[in-house]
Amino acid sequence: MRMLLRGAAALAAVVTVASLTSGAAAHPRTGRAAEAAGIVWASADGRIPPGVTAGVAVYDREAGAFTEQVNDSAQFRSASVVKLLMTLDFLWDRGPDHTIPPADRARLEPMLRGSDDDAANHYWSTYGGSAIIKRMTDRPALGLRDTAPPPAEYAGFWGYTALSARDTVAIYRYILEKAPAPVRDFIMDNLRRSTRCSATDHFDQHFGIAGAFDKPWAVKQGWSGKYAKGTCGSQAASSGVRAESAAPAPRAAAAVDLTRPALHTTGTVGANDRTIVAVLTLHPVGTSYGKAYTDIGRLTRSLNVPGAKRPAGTWFGTWGEFVNVRRGPATGGDRMTQLPAGVEVLVGCQVRGETVSVPAYTNDWWAYLPQYGGYISNIYISSPDNRLPNVPECAA
Repeated sequence: MRMLLRGAAALAAVVTVASLTSGAAAHPRTGRAAEAAGIVWASADGRIPPGVTAGVAVYDREAGAFTEQVNDSAQFRSASVVKLLMTLDFLWDRGPDHTIPPADRARLEPMLRGSDDDAANHYWSTYGGSAIIKRMTDRPALGLRDTAPPPAEYAGFWGYTALSARDTVAIYRYILEKAPAPVRDFIMDNLRRSTRCSATDHFDQHFGIAGAFDKPWAVKQGWSGKYAKGTCGSQAASSGVRAESAAPAPRAAAAVDLTRPALHTTGTVGANDRTIVAVLTLHPVGTSYGKAYTDIGRLTRSLNVPGAKRPAGTWFGTWGEFVNVRRGPATGGDRMTQLPAGVEVLVGCQVRGETVSVPAYTNDWWAYLPQYGGYISNIYISSPDNRLPNVPECAA
C-alpha cells in the first residue's frame, strides 16, 4: 500500500555521539540558543527563520479575532494534519448516540495521538481517497477555502492534500464550536493525549506548540520529507524509518510544493481551548529534522498566543547526533530517548554527575530537560562553559 507523511516524534538515549550533521555545529557554540528564542522581530514576516517558508494563523476564540496572520491562505501539503479531516469524514452524520466500533477506535486513537500512518492508509483507501477531501470541502459548516485533494498523479498519497493555515483554523473551529459534542470530545481528548513519539516512524512530534507552551494544549502535528531516521523512544535508533519511504519523486510542476521538507504544528492552547494555532512550514532541501524542529519552535514561541503559558527554563542549542536523554545524570541511567540532531532544548536546572568525555572536551555537569523528564550531559549543549550560565542547580 502506498503511503506518505507522518506527524512527528523522537526520543531515545546513550550518552555517546557518532557524528555531526548539517543541522548541528561542528563544535559547541559560544552563543546561547536561549538568546535567539527571545528575539523580538520588527514585523511578522521577520519572525520566520531564514530559508523557511511559513503560513501562520493564530485565532483567539475568546476575543473572536486573529492575533497573527502571515501567508495564511498559502497552500502547503498537509502531511499528517489531514488526519483531522479523515476523522471528521468517518464520524460525519453518525448521530449523537453513535458508538465508535472497537476496531475503528483502535485505529483512530493512535492516528490522532501518535500520527499512525497505517490507520490513515486504511481510512484513505476504504472511504474513497481524494473523495474524502471533496466531501469535506463541500461541507458549508467547515468553510474550507484553500483545501484540495492531492494531485491526480499522487491520488494515493493523503499527505499531499493541499491545506492552508486559515483552513486549519477553520477545521478546529468546526470541531470546537459546531461538531456534535461526542465528536468534539473524542477528537480533542485524543489530541490532548498526543504522544511524544510518533506511532509509525519514531519521530519526536512534540515540536512547535508542544514545546513552546505548557499544558493545557492539544496538537495534531505533521511532517514530510527525506529526514534521517526518527530517534524517538528507547529503541528507536534501530527501527526508525524515513518519512517518505514509499514516495516517488514529486514533479516540480505541482501547484503545491511537494519537494521541500515540511514540518507543521497545529492545535489549541490554553484553558477551554482558547486559542487555535496553525504554523505550516517548508524548509530548504537537505535541512535536518533537528534544524527544522528548532526553526518551527522559535517561530511558534515568537507568536502572540492569548492564554498560553510559557515554560520556565532557558533554551540552548545542542550539537551532535544520537544524544541520549537519561533518567539520571550518568551514562548508566536508563535511556529514555535520543534528541533530534542539533535541536534546541529547554533546560530547567543542572547538577553534577558522571564525567563525560568527547575529545577534546570533558564535563561533569548535566542538564535537566523538564519537557523530557530526563538529563543530558552538558558536553552536548552549545555553551562555552561546563556549567551553563544563568541556570540554577537542581534541588537535592
